[in-house]
Amino acid sequence: MKIGTPKEVFEGERRVAMTPESALQLQKLGHECLIETGAGAASGFDDAAYAAAGVEVVKTAAALWQAADVVAKVRAPDDTEMKRLRDGQTLISFFSPVADEAKMQAAAKKGATVVAMEMIPRISRAQKMDALSSMANIAGYRAVIEAGNNFGRFFTGQITAAGKVPPAKVLVVGAGVAGLAAIGTSTSLGAITLAFDVRPEVAEQVESMGAEFVYLDFEEEQTDGAATGGYASVSSPEFREAQLAKFRELAPDVDIVICTALIPNREAPELWTEDMVAAMKPGSVIVDLAAEKGGNCKQTVMDEKIVTENGVTIIGYTDFPSRMGTQASTLYSTNIRHLLTDLTPEKDGVINHNMEDDVIRGATIAHAEAVTFPPPPPKVAAIAAAPKKETPKALTPEEKRAAELAAFKAQTKNQVILLGVGGALLLAVGLVAPASFMQHFIVFVLSVFIGFQVIWGVAHSLHTPLMAITNAISSIIILGALMQIGSGSGLVVILAALSVFMCGINIFGGFLVTRRMLAMFQKS
Repeated sequence: MKIGTPKEVFEGERRVAMTPESALQLQKLGHECLIETGAGAASGFDDAAYAAAGVEVVKTAAALWQAADVVAKVRAPDDTEMKRLRDGQTLISFFSPVADEAKMQAAAKKGATVVAMEMIPRISRAQKMDALSSMANIAGYRAVIEAGNNFGRFFTGQITAAGKVPPAKVLVVGAGVAGLAAIGTSTSLGAITLAFDVRPEVAEQVESMGAEFVYLDFEEEQTDGAATGGYASVSSPEFREAQLAKFRELAPDVDIVICTALIPNREAPELWTEDMVAAMKPGSVIVDLAAEKGGNCKQTVMDEKIVTENGVTIIGYTDFPSRMGTQASTLYSTNIRHLLTDLTPEKDGVINHNMEDDVIRGATIAHAEAVTFPPPPPKVAAIAAAPKKETPKALTPEEKRAAELAAFKAQTKNQVILLGVGGALLLAVGLVAPASFMQHFIVFVLSVFIGFQVIWGVAHSLHTPLMAITNAISSIIILGALMQIGSGSGLVVILAALSVFMCGINIFGGFLVTRRMLAMFQKS
């Protein structure tokens, strides 16, 4: 089939849904690739690069829409593009099915198939197609860069001959994909980074990136992300009040606030109120990544940068990914390519729109002259929920002492039994063996017992570094066994042979494991 990408008609959009590299991969699936002239110029991909990759460059958008069986683009189609959509054609793009319901109905009526990239289910298998995450990653990074561009100081603290410069303090509200990207960028620039999220399970991710997680003195059982497609769930009014109280406490102290709280197809919640903005220091910056849906700060003006009366800059740009056109196009075109790989299972250039597939069904909003939005919940949970553990019953001090005494008695009983059995075995051997043998045998038994206890107490993760030591010990033992294997006593010969056999396994196995371990660190 022919896969075409037109030039984006949305004003200021720099991204393109097909790059020369992704076109090469699509051709390996058996497809032909078309591109409208100049479609990739804003992202740094000229027509010559596409032609060199075997892509047919089409002069006009009308000709491309007429020739292509599948149209891949970034922004939702405008009215003119909707008129060009025809029966049997497949459109892959961001679409906003809730906001563009009329267009979705029109596409279904025409008999076209529409795949909305923001509707890709958030399950493990679909991560490679998750365009929302790809673009959110860029938006989080770019938000910090824009904040730094409008902030009057360094991010990192410095001590110079001219004086001391304190580090900037950054608060990231929401630790999703965009939030984590912002946290990583902020900490790498040397700022003191704080982060908040209604999902306490992300605290470890935040802290692992060098940021400080902001906890609330409030207990509320949070639902996991599986129920909301991997996004944070709506909190109770009590939790929201505790959250806002914490933000009011932090507002006078932070220099930069990056708001990322947004769930697709929902209005953005207000998290940074007018009184918080008024409490911030002059020169502070707020970057609102939820501006397109009303903003987490209601003073945000979409697609504009404003400065409040107290000198706080509020940035409400909605085109952060587009401002990094080359990188955004590369990631988005890769998402498209992975989706088309699933749509072309036989790699024969024929689209198989399998509505039984969770990913394809979830992203399809119009198919076979019917509106298929909203999709059913995926058969596989978006995020595997941890099994609930029953909270153990709290014990009284008397019950604790009784339990400890019972455990001590059981342990003592086992030790007495083992010592009794061991003593009986030694006595039985001593009745028939000579005194000289018993002296060596007792030393052997004690060394085995002590060695077993020492090695048994070592964590499994440390066994491999101990391999060289165990090889050396086994080598000494095997030398002693070889010296005794020629003894005239049959019992000594048997014991020596067993020692050689067991030590040989330990030595060769140890070297084999060590060799494999070292191979992990060798460059291929």
